Amino acid sequence: MKAKKIDLFVICNSALMLLFIFVCIYPFYYVIIISLNDPLDAQRGGIYLFIRSFSIENYKAIFKTAELLNAYQITIFRVVVGSLLHLVLTSMFAYALTKKHFVFRKFLTWWMLIPMYFSGGIIPTYVVMDMLGLVNNIMIYVLPHLLATFHILIMRTFLSELPPSLEESAVIDGAGDVAVYWKIIIPLSTPVLATIALFIGVFHWNDWFTGFTYMTSENLWTAQNVLLKIIQTNEASNIAYISKMDSGLKATVTAESVKMAMLVLTTIPVIVVYPFLQKYFVKGMMLGSVKG
Repeated sequence: MKAKKIDLFVICNSALMLLFIFVCIYPFYYVIIISLNDPLDAQRGGIYLFIRSFSIENYKAIFKTAELLNAYQITIFRVVVGSLLHLVLTSMFAYALTKKHFVFRKFLTWWMLIPMYFSGGIIPTYVVMDMLGLVNNIMIYVLPHLLATFHILIMRTFLSELPPSLEESAVIDGAGDVAVYWKIIIPLSTPVLATIALFIGVFHWNDWFTGFTYMTSENLWTAQNVLLKIIQTNEASNIAYISKMDSGLKATVTAESVKMAMLVLTTIPVIVVYPFLQKYFVKGMMLGSVKG
């Protein structure tokens, strides 16, 4: 039997892909092993591939902090409430824009497109939020992000491609616009809604700027703001981060090690949720593509 020829291109391509995968995964892997290593031992350096001295002291220090537990509650509230309201209002707005007989269709289209390219700036926005009473108010995390032009355009494109006969048959049976929206449009819009949910959910989870700008009370900070505080503390000095335990004893962990543990805790939820939305995400991102 003849020996199979070695395809040099396949070998080189596979090697490059493996290298690319390693480059993408290694930074997060490094964060994990540092977070699970003994804090004082990690401070010596030299940890690159394996944990040298296993310890969960960093995570104990984090979860013993009442400030962080409160921050996670604020973050979860923001993600759940903000995402749900965003999906409902975005889908309703996009559905209205698909109706050619809607009187304000052109006006609302321009109304949402102009802010997409022009912004009032940080200071005018802050003044408006302050006048509305949203500064140091938990609803600042939700209300300014109820609509996003890009998401409305994605949703409108999807709804425009649905067969008109679906709505026409429902109207013949006596259904109004509200009934058509809830019973036909929403069930058929699962792919695009999942795509938008991933976009807005990740935004709410990762956003630190809103809390940094509009919150002076640390009781209303999100987990990302607490992480930012830890990073700033670490950059300001290299002193040890002292965690007060319930027993009254003190366990010393470094600011760098706690920062790594915080990075893991703020990243893992997104990684866990993404696989469940991936099939909808891929399908949703193909909306509006050229069809043969």
